[in-house]
Amino acid sequence: MSTVAHQPRQMLVTGGAGFIGSNFIRLLLADDPSVSIVNLDLLSYAGSRENLRNLPNESRHRLVEGDIGDRGLVADLLAEHHIDTVVNFAAESHVDRSIAGPEAFVRTNVQGTFCLLEACRRAWSESGGFAGRRFHQISTDEVYGTLGPGDPAFSESTPFAPNSPYAASKAGADHLVRAYHHTYGLPVVTTHCSNNFGPYQHQEKLIPTVIRACMDGRPIPVYGDGSNIRDWLHVDDHCRGIDRVLRYAAGGTAYNLGGDNEQSNIALVRRICGVMDELRPERAPHADLIDFVTDRLGHDWRYAINSEAVSRELGWQAQSDFEVLLAATVRWYLSLWQGT
Repeated sequence: MSTVAHQPRQMLVTGGAGFIGSNFIRLLLADDPSVSIVNLDLLSYAGSRENLRNLPNESRHRLVEGDIGDRGLVADLLAEHHIDTVVNFAAESHVDRSIAGPEAFVRTNVQGTFCLLEACRRAWSESGGFAGRRFHQISTDEVYGTLGPGDPAFSESTPFAPNSPYAASKAGADHLVRAYHHTYGLPVVTTHCSNNFGPYQHQEKLIPTVIRACMDGRPIPVYGDGSNIRDWLHVDDHCRGIDRVLRYAAGGTAYNLGGDNEQSNIALVRRICGVMDELRPERAPHADLIDFVTDRLGHDWRYAINSEAVSRELGWQAQSDFEVLLAATVRWYLSLWQGT
């Protein structure tokens, strides 16, 4: 593995009260005692103070409620806390919401990322330059579009071909990040991840939706015939991958982080139902709750990530046992929602 390229000390994490961001903060506070974190989050529907309860070493974490589009606020935080590292998780991320109301996605994902980049460029240029600084953009495999049954998995050289307003807004943000490196020399890295699962995910997402429906005895909505395929990555593996790229990747590079774990939606739903059958046998079979609904507009059929580059160059690969951690995820949500 290559030598350390960047050592974070004072970090600004945006969107750190959300699903992946809060898990990343937990990882960093537990594993690196030299890092202090300012967490900037708008605390909209997807971000919650509850996701930040019982953080390890929480004295090194400060939550600031605010918008990444507020360039003055961002500039103040960069200066006041001598920020040397920005990790941008902040995003509108639900495809269905982007179809119903795309404007918020353009505002947050494109304009918000621009405001962060410009604030970093100005602040770091005026306080000693870019050495020892880094901007890490958290992106998605959805920027690559969709795959057919026999198509090779997405690699870092796959052209962008986004198909939803959400994916297009993330692609736009990624292009800005790349441009700020090429034009201004801003020290950036980008990661594209596959579908995540694990604790603290918003319940509108597929896996928490299925668990909640099973708990309540309500229909489990499955788009179309359920044949759409996604590559599933546990959030802990993803966060370790982010940390590896943040510290060891060369500036201006992008890496794909995937679970090498393709599952059709219907197969995944049936797996969750099987776990629920074991944990709540009085309501079995939970698969009887499956309800096929009208497909999503422009629904991408298959995503798959090729993570060979990050494995070969930086020594990261997903380690988690999908079956074990899927069951653990079901138990976590059952415990969280018990009695609600």
